[in-house]
Amino acid sequence: MNEVRHVLVLPDRDTAEEVAGELPDRFGVTEEPQLVRDALAGEDDAEDAQWLVVVEDPSARLAPAALDAFAAEYEGWLEAP
Repeated sequence: MNEVRHVLVLPDRDTAEEVAGELPDRFGVTEEPQLVRDALAGEDDAEDAQWLVVVEDPSARLAPAALDAFAAEYEGWLEAP
């Protein structure tokens, strides 16, 4: 089975940390999600950075639509693969 990686895009670090903390409760994620700062092209100001929450899904059991809806609750979205 192919491992799937989901990337949630969120507006700031605090939101990304909150989402990462909710993933185990909401979706049963067992691997620690990775938080990655994604500076927008040409932007030096940290305030303009988006944050990514990278979720490894080794058994491809997480529903992308559910993750997208979850991210939307935090003004984010699921990045298309």
